[in-house]
Amino acid sequence: MAERSLATVLYLALKMQRPLFLEGEAGVGKTEIAKVLSATLGRDLIRLQCYEGLDVSTAVYEWNYAAQMVEIRMAEASGETDRTELAQNIFSEHFLIERPVLQAMRPHLSGPPVFLIDELHRADEAFEAFLLEVLSDSQVTIPELSTIRAPEPPIVIITTNRTREIHDAPKRRCLYHWVDYPDADRELTIVHTKVPGVNERLSAEVVAFVQKLRSDFELFKQPGVAETIDWATALTELDQLTLGPETVTDTLGTLLKYQDDIEPIQGSEAKRIGDELKKEMVTGM
Repeated sequence: MAERSLATVLYLALKMQRPLFLEGEAGVGKTEIAKVLSATLGRDLIRLQCYEGLDVSTAVYEWNYAAQMVEIRMAEASGETDRTELAQNIFSEHFLIERPVLQAMRPHLSGPPVFLIDELHRADEAFEAFLLEVLSDSQVTIPELSTIRAPEPPIVIITTNRTREIHDAPKRRCLYHWVDYPDADRELTIVHTKVPGVNERLSAEVVAFVQKLRSDFELFKQPGVAETIDWATALTELDQLTLGPETVTDTLGTLLKYQDDIEPIQGSEAKRIGDELKKEMVTGM
């Protein structure tokens, strides 16, 4: 359910073969964009989930040390002690364990894969610096082996929720788009698509309630589209046809993830919001 600006930047990223840097609050659908792009184009999806302490051996490659040791022992046992030849043998692609970055550089039968570098803000600046070669030249340098270059650049999608500023260098190599919360009409369409069995009235009330929370309340964590879908699904599983204050109070943990956000919305406040939304919906009709 992409808005025009998002569809345009996706088109340009594909045509220009440039990485796409997606920034936005958690839960607005940044990761989903890469998944849908992969499914739509029929390409493999390779995902690198970033975290604190992520290093080259986890993200790019590492050597199969156990297999290398076996090869060395076998060479020694057979009398093959030429060190240069042995080094060339054990540092060959046969002993290379490929991680997501290197996998994305390889040719794929379906075409260049969608390479999702998810939540880059969780990694450190050293890893950002390493990514520059990948983003600029679609290649990875393995000192013991060679430089491995992708035959065609992968479709690189980078996501971050801006809890840490990313250095300018990676951003300069990408096209940029801010993924915002959808408006009510688009969010309602998303709910109907993702929760096909949801009641029409219930879905409208759920979306209106979520939109109200985002606009009128200073929450520690605003509910994303993912939480809206979860809430609509939960209410459908409970066979609810409309939102009531008790139902809201009982199921707020599906929508909000912090007690400091849940507590002010429960009980009488949930009823007040519900009554206000019903008046607005009646007036709008």
